Amino acid sequence: MNIHEYQAKEILASHGVRIQRGITVDTAEAAVDAAKKLNEDTGTEWWVVKAQIHAGGRGKGGGVKLAKSLDDVKKIAGEILGMQLITKQTGPEGKLVRKVLITEDCYYPGDSETEEYYMSVLLNRQSGRNMIMYSPEGGMDIESVAENTPELIFTEEIDPSVGLQGFQCRKIAYNLGLSGTAFKEMCKFVVALYKAYEGSDSSMFEINPVLKTSDDLIMAVDSKVNLDDNALYRHKDYADMRDEAEEDPFEVEAGEFGLNYVKLDGNVGCMVNGAGLAMATMDIIKLSGGDPANFLDVGGTADAETVENGFRIILKDPKVKAILINIFGGIVRCDKVAEGVVAAYKNIGEINVPIIVRLQGTNAEEAKKIIDESGLEVLSAVLLQEAADKVSEVLN
Repeated sequence: MNIHEYQAKEILASHGVRIQRGITVDTAEAAVDAAKKLNEDTGTEWWVVKAQIHAGGRGKGGGVKLAKSLDDVKKIAGEILGMQLITKQTGPEGKLVRKVLITEDCYYPGDSETEEYYMSVLLNRQSGRNMIMYSPEGGMDIESVAENTPELIFTEEIDPSVGLQGFQCRKIAYNLGLSGTAFKEMCKFVVALYKAYEGSDSSMFEINPVLKTSDDLIMAVDSKVNLDDNALYRHKDYADMRDEAEEDPFEVEAGEFGLNYVKLDGNVGCMVNGAGLAMATMDIIKLSGGDPANFLDVGGTADAETVENGFRIILKDPKVKAILINIFGGIVRCDKVAEGVVAAYKNIGEINVPIIVRLQGTNAEEAKKIIDESGLEVLSAVLLQEAADKVSEVLN
């Protein structure tokens, strides 16, 4: 589950990580009040206005700006709030900015002694161990650093039997070129950051940049946190951080029905049981000249109602020109899927896109009979390649 920067910083601060302090608001007037409050609490006379959306690259898209007066705060906040912010991670449609974070300015005017670093904590799936990835080239796209100067990216793997060790923290601080107070502060920062990562059951922490101020303090200026959905039952307060407005509405609706759905950009709706079969179905659609419009796994206990709900979600996508249902009946009975297809037709009304159905396994014959006797215009297939070819035919 993705969360906003201000929420990520709340988690970091709760585990002892020093952060750039800020206040989240949703109006320009409230932004001014927040700036005044930060001035009282921190003494800052400049502020940074940051758009809060689930995407990186906000600064390049015009979603992060420096305000040097209260008038600037109001003007900039008013411009960013309500804008459709477009970044590399949002796609051309962008995302609507509903909140902004007003933060203290940690870059003191005329100060040339600040340094920016990159740091993330994530799972190395090859070794099965947590890993700290870091670089002295902070504030930049880490992908660009990896491509152009890979020697500036360092990693430190954590042995789960002993946890993060002191020598590893010192090694990180050394590789970042720190010494004296900044060296010690970085060691404390790394310990607190890893504690936050483990304590929140996250799948990824990314801090870019980690800032060394001119007085040798180390803090998280920006933060991106991805929480592990499977662990949210242990963190009820984190579950409340979910912002459905930032998610695809189709995926939100699918989740309410217990469906595993991911929207794609193609024109062939897919309904499959089992992630592996879904991936294979999407591949063969692509090889046959079509493009998958979604990943939809109805799961191993799908019934007629589940199938109907899946149908409704697929049909809401105007790009869908055909639907392929590919079910292998093991735990799921094919006749139940067939009943769901028929019910969807009757309850939804006229369906103007062709439907190709491949049902194999438990009660496949009964399922075929249900569909054949329903009078529906459904194309049936036995082999997966045959089903994909039929999709190609109806599209052309």
